[in-house]
Amino acid sequence: MTLKSKTRGAKIITLGCRLNTFESEVMARHARAADLDDAVIINTCAVTGEAVRSARQAIRRARRENPEAKVIVTGCAAQVDAQMFAAMDEVDHVLGNGEKMQGSSWQFSPDTPRVQVGDIQTARKINTHNIEKFSHRARTYIEVQNGCDHRCTFCIIPFGRGPARSVSADEVVAQVRKIVANGVAEVVLSGVDMTSWGADLPGAPPLGVLVREILRGVPDLPRLRLSSIDAIMIDAQLMNCIRDEQRLTPYLHLSLQSGDNMTLKRMKRRHSREEAIELCAKLKKARPDIAFGADFIAGFPTETEAMFENTLKLVEDCDLSYLHVFPFSPREGTPAARMPQVPPALAKERAARLREVGAAALSRHFERHVGKTGDVLVERQGFGRLADFSPVSLPVQTPVRAGAIVPVRLDGHDGSTLNGQMI
Repeated sequence: MTLKSKTRGAKIITLGCRLNTFESEVMARHARAADLDDAVIINTCAVTGEAVRSARQAIRRARRENPEAKVIVTGCAAQVDAQMFAAMDEVDHVLGNGEKMQGSSWQFSPDTPRVQVGDIQTARKINTHNIEKFSHRARTYIEVQNGCDHRCTFCIIPFGRGPARSVSADEVVAQVRKIVANGVAEVVLSGVDMTSWGADLPGAPPLGVLVREILRGVPDLPRLRLSSIDAIMIDAQLMNCIRDEQRLTPYLHLSLQSGDNMTLKRMKRRHSREEAIELCAKLKKARPDIAFGADFIAGFPTETEAMFENTLKLVEDCDLSYLHVFPFSPREGTPAARMPQVPPALAKERAARLREVGAAALSRHFERHVGKTGDVLVERQGFGRLADFSPVSLPVQTPVRAGAIVPVRLDGHDGSTLNGQMI
């Protein structure tokens, strides 16, 4: 995901996850306060080698297009490999993930070190930042958790984000109240390892407690959405919220990664194929209208054709609707990078096949909606989403403000988007 936003003359290029999207809004405030009108800020992602390559390309492009601007690089890739970015002639400053959230880091002077990247592994708390409404979006993301204590063999992110840490429920509820008072209809909870929320708080409350407190404490919130979660860590209280709370959107994006047990073991994931299928069936029983998205890696080291076939089959076995597919890209510094590799061309070919299966699954999902009505959150003129995250095209001749929730009749789809008519 790449997003571009402006605050006065400053430009922010956001790569990667929803948490980066939230943090870019915080950085926009810091940039305004520091009068960085001439800056280009690249908020990088480190999830794959390809993500780092994309970050370097974005930096070079930013310098070409803005020769006089101050180019500031931050985010996970900058945290993990600060010196690599500092060695680029196009870069003026490198900020770590902790530093980018502090206003003082953005007050540059001739004496400011070119690289400000601290030890993220010493982080023990989150400095909360109230974002009451995103400048360019119909929904608002808020950070409720950061960091990760797990060590999946393919993942560098714990080294970019540090240990798992949580924002207290009281602070989150207070922020959501402000967001809703500002007219926002949908709030998305975001984090690096969302289902670990609360483990570091007194009493170690599970994520379901936070969801329940938000819905009880902010009765005027129309929609509450969860970002990507670890499938194996859904607690009983969260399951009850999914079943009982209609304002909790019926969509979960699951970090599945593979449908083969040996591959999952080598990835050091904490669930099995059977547990993923059982969970999705349980969720469907609790909330029949729920839809699932999932992350998958194709061509993981040692993956055979039979192992990959298990992943293809999981799409139907779990009744998945949205797939986010990565061909495996070795990330230096991770155990998976040292494992016997699948040829890159084969990994890309498997990713393409998995995406084809995903496209067919999405089409089946859309077919279930055709002929029905639903409420759409308008993201921009002519486009919005149902509560289950289904994209819907809307008549452009009927102006509707971004952020409004409107009833529509769904009369077809083109394989990628539902077609909706205003009621």
